[in-house]
Amino acid sequence: MSAIANITVFDGAATPVSHTLQAVSVTREKGKVEALWREALTGVPVYAQVRCTMSIERLKSGIYKVEQRVVVPVMEAILNQNAAGYTAAPKVAHEETIVTTGFFHERSDSAGRRLARQIAVNLTGNISTSVAAATTGPLPELFDLLVAPT
Repeated sequence: MSAIANITVFDGAATPVSHTLQAVSVTREKGKVEALWREALTGVPVYAQVRCTMSIERLKSGIYKVEQRVVVPVMEAILNQNAAGYTAAPKVAHEETIVTTGFFHERSDSAGRRLARQIAVNLTGNISTSVAAATTGPLPELFDLLVAPT
């Protein structure tokens, strides 16, 4: 079982920018394990930081539900001050959220889960050539091995 560690990921900007998501916590509640990562930019409030959660739980049916959620807050733009010279602090205008969820039967195996995950990843990335599946890291371990960070 992997220890929770920082994740470095690039965004989809015209000139891609690297984001380092800091390992924040792992919680266990009622059979669900959830790990949280958050970007730690100085000068940006915690609630306005890019964040990622990964979770695993076994449902009553015996099916494993694994989920990765990425949230990118979008700050509103503050252009001018009011008549008294006050400029309000910016707030989060909205959040862009992507959720990837897998449902795996208790009789499934890691090879089958990896195959399904890689097909989804290749479709998402519009990849039409042969690409080796990632086998390490928090998402492959969560989806393929049904192992949550500790």
